[in-house]
This record gives sequence, structure tokens and C-alpha cells, in this order.
Amino acid sequence: MHYLIVSFTHKNTEIALREKLAFNSDLEKESFLKKVVDYMYINEAVVLSTCNRVEVIASVKDTLKARATILDAFCKKSTFYCDELAKVADIYEDENAIFHLFSVASSIDSLVVGETQIVGQLKDAYKFALDKGYCSTKLSRAINYSFKCAGVVRNETTLGSGSVSVASTAVAKAKQIFQNLNGIKAVVVGAGEMSELCARHLLKNNFGVILVSRDVKKANILAETIGGNIEVRAYSDLTATLNSVPLLFTATSAPYPIIKQEMIEYCEFERFWFDIAIPRDIEEFEFDGVKVYSVDDLKEIVDENMAERARKAKQAYKIVKNMTSSYFKWLNTLGVEPLIKAMYEKGDLIISKKVDEAIKKGFIDKEQKDNIHKLCHSIISNYLFDASKELRNISSEQNGDMIFETIQRLFDLKLSNKDEDTNYKCMKSD
Repeated sequence: MHYLIVSFTHKNTEIALREKLAFNSDLEKESFLKKVVDYMYINEAVVLSTCNRVEVIASVKDTLKARATILDAFCKKSTFYCDELAKVADIYEDENAIFHLFSVASSIDSLVVGETQIVGQLKDAYKFALDKGYCSTKLSRAINYSFKCAGVVRNETTLGSGSVSVASTAVAKAKQIFQNLNGIKAVVVGAGEMSELCARHLLKNNFGVILVSRDVKKANILAETIGGNIEVRAYSDLTATLNSVPLLFTATSAPYPIIKQEMIEYCEFERFWFDIAIPRDIEEFEFDGVKVYSVDDLKEIVDENMAERARKAKQAYKIVKNMTSSYFKWLNTLGVEPLIKAMYEKGDLIISKKVDEAIKKGFIDKEQKDNIHKLCHSIISNYLFDASKELRNISSEQNGDMIFETIQRLFDLKLSNKDEDTNYKCMKSD
């Protein structure tokens, strides 16, 4: 068994390509997972799709064949050629895959280092795959351990303190732009998690909020839950609203742009729009007096003040490295005891069979059966003692699972899964 991650992120992929790769519905995600897991060389898979990344986390039998299958599935989904995707994709295997997974969960691979949303997004992606039957024991172990790693990073580095996110970064930029204008209103389009974060950060920084959503009832509930200076408007008022307010944040799950150039009218004031959705909510255009920031544009803002976070991230990387090593040591210990047990059990079966054959042929008396069985068992135990001891030592090594698989195949051992806990759930990360 091998771990494999095929990754498209803000680090290696332009936003236009990530839009084509992003998953816009659960149905689309499930269809993709079914295609890849149906392939004989892929055991389990999870799809993680956020505004900064689209990744497939998989347990596979053959990494080369599995990666080709996953890239082919992305090609068909996005209409891009496979060689184009292969050039930009980051591919992580085995130990590197686990290190990357732990880094993602710990938010040190995020555009906004230390952002607090990613672990929840990973939990949602994992739960979806688990509930649909595309994820089981192998990935459950790794992903649940990544939540444990995220908790250690957060507790030991305080990296995630201060409610850091893409939304908070966008609002911080808006505050910088409008630093001398207290009480200015901002339009927030959508009523989902990201919109809620935007609204909360805007209110915290003394902005008024106009919430625009297709679902007015949901928007009213959200406004009531948050409290403060929030006005709810119907989606039919979007065009008039965006032409009367200087600040806009949009974060819907629409699969196509909802704000188009023909909706824009000239105004006497400058407008600053933050599009933090993938796919983007705002159509690409050039219009005097309108400045649009996409998710990737926020990276420049984040990089302006990264000294303290860089120090914490360096500490976090050390934790992730240690946790990766600990994971494989723990993982290998799970396989050694069932293997040793199977070796002894197979020895006992052979002893019983041969003793019965010897009695049947008259080589030994039936009355001596128990004594001879005990003697043979003692011989087998002595013979396997050093091997068992060495296997337990090997269990702490990175290549232990490969040795276990080789021994299992050589001796044709059948391992019992009855004691294995396959009832996984999302563990808390703190």
C-alpha cells in the first residue's frame, strides 16, 4: 500500500486553471471519486477542494498507474490536456504525501499561513468520502493523525491564533484602503461560511454590512445570528447595490461568474471588490474605477507582514516532520503483532496436521499426541523467538510495512481483521 497526493494549489496553478478543476457540487465530487476508486490500483480516495487548492488524497497499490488515472480524471473534468496538468501538478508519495497532508491540516501550506478554516474543510472532505464509501481504514488512519498533528501545531506555536483566514486578510486590506473612513458600508454577496466570516470581520473593523443573497430567508437568519449593523437585500437588487457601494466581497458557490461587466455603471467614487470564491464570482474585465482582488492577489498582501508567522511556521514544520515520523512508526506497529500471531498460528496448524498424520500412519501412539504437540510447539516458539523480536524492532523503521508484506507473501500468512477498528470519525484537532 502506498499514499499518493495529486495537488493543484495557489503555489503551482493559476486561478483560471483551479476554477476548471474545482468541484462545485457534492454530485460532481462523488462522480469523480467513483471513477478513481473503481480503478484497480486505487484503494481509497478523498477530494479536498477549497479556494486555494484542489487535491486528491489516495491510498494506492501502484503510484505511477494511480497518478495517471487521477490526472486523466482531472483532464476529462477540466478539458485540459493531461500533459499540461502533469507539468503543474505537485505529486507526493508515501512519506512525502503524509508530510504534505499534515502540513495542509496544520495550515502551513495555506496561502494565509495559520488560517483556521482548512482543518474544518479537510474534515468535511474526509467525512464526505467516508460516508459515501470511498474512504476506509488506510486513509482514515492518516487523516485522523493529521488532525492530531494540527492540534499539536496550534497548541505549541499559537500559529492559528487571532482568527486568521482568507476572509480576514481581505477585510484587513479593505481597512487599509479605507482607513480614514469609519462606518463605510460593504456589500457581502452570499450567505455561506465564507460570507459569514467576511461579515463578522467587517463589523469588527467598524464597517457596515449589506448582505445580498439568493436565499433571503437564510441571509436574514445569518444577519440575526451575527447581529450588528447588517442590512439584508434581495438578489434582484445586486446590480443597483454594487453600483452604489464602494466595497464588495463575494464568496458564493456559483459555478459561473454572477457579476458581469454589463452590470457595472460609472460612479463618482472608486470601488474595491474582493472575489474570494473559486470558481470566481466576478467576470474578468477592465473598468475604470473598479479594482478587483482575487484569492491569488491576497498573497501579496499576506507577504507584506510575514516575519512573525514565518518564525512560527518554521517551528510548525519541525513538528510536522516529527509527527510524520511518529505516524509511520505507529502505523508499522499496527501490522507487526497480527503478523507474529499469524506466524505462530500457522506453525500450530502444521503441527496439528503432521501429528494427526503420524498417528494415522502408526508412527506415534495416540496417547503421546499432547506431549508431542507440546514439544513441537516449543520448538516452533524457540525458532520464531528471534524473528519475532527482530520484527518488533523493524516495526519502528520507515520500510517496515514493505518487509511485513514480503514475509506475509513468502509464508502465505492470512491476517485477521476482526480486531481492527474501522469505525472512524473526525477526531478533534485540539
